[in-house]
Amino acid sequence: MKSSKILKIKPLGFPWETSDPFLFCAHHRDVYPKGDGKLGLPMEELKGRNIGQDFSLKNGYRMYHGSHIPGFPYHPHRGFETISINKEGYVDHSDSLGAAGRFGPGDVQWMTAGKGVQHSEMFPLLNENKENPLEIFQVWLNLPKANKFVEPHFKMLWNDMIPRITESDKQGRNTEINIIAGELNGVHAPEPTPNSWAKNPEHGVCILTMKMEANATFTLSAAKSKELGRSLYFYKGSSISIDGEKINEYHLIQLKADEDIHMECGDTNGYLLLLQGKPIGEPVAQYGPFVMNTQAEIQEAFTDFNKTQFGGWPWPLKEQVHEKHKGRFALHANGTEEIK
Repeated sequence: MKSSKILKIKPLGFPWETSDPFLFCAHHRDVYPKGDGKLGLPMEELKGRNIGQDFSLKNGYRMYHGSHIPGFPYHPHRGFETISINKEGYVDHSDSLGAAGRFGPGDVQWMTAGKGVQHSEMFPLLNENKENPLEIFQVWLNLPKANKFVEPHFKMLWNDMIPRITESDKQGRNTEINIIAGELNGVHAPEPTPNSWAKNPEHGVCILTMKMEANATFTLSAAKSKELGRSLYFYKGSSISIDGEKINEYHLIQLKADEDIHMECGDTNGYLLLLQGKPIGEPVAQYGPFVMNTQAEIQEAFTDFNKTQFGGWPWPLKEQVHEKHKGRFALHANGTEEIK
């Protein structure tokens, strides 16, 4: 019998199903081969692929929209936020404001597209003598109508800024949790971008990544409001049990937010992502990279982009990457630079 605390259990597809205020979630896990010295793949590796639109998991990796370097060459956004949660590998960011960055394992990039920005997210293959694995989550968080036209902005939540808590059960088995947004058990994530829906604590936005050791038990504490949507994505492991309900790998579990949830991992380590937040509750009109409230606003977004290109593209390449030996950094539009 299904627990009364579970609202829905559903197999994961691509992209993953989300609930307001979230719009989209994708999990990318690719094991890229050795790089060719130019941060991309050797030509022989590209044969037989649908270059520019390659989402097939061939030989353990996808090229996405890249032609030589995997990733997402420059493209526009308006009206929402992107949250890139990196677990393994590296991501090179460039945008139409002249901002740029490279982030790596454990880092998170939070970008408010607002009134409009172009950006690229490429996956440079830095290793020439070994494989280049990549694992990243890409989450879209909506903006309310009042903030659809704020100035674009991006912020880095570096690995050493993100709180990590470890809970041990009675047998000493651990559950490790990264708190990317919101709070858990009194531990608070770093501040999000200034105009984010997550900025107001009353909106209850919480983003967690979790690793449960084999056979570990853990209780996810209740949120402060039953109005919040709470989605748990069990994307890797043998199984988990939630209040006695066994759930196999690669499933979405929608939960009541105002209930404590008792979890028990199966006989291999379990990996989960939690997305939680108060619904914005406004109409959503979406076409490709634009998310507004009406179809008329979508047409306006296309018109504005055709006129302005949201600032143009100040970089020499569509698949812009940074120097191979450059470390993790963030160059902001105002000229300030963070070096890690």
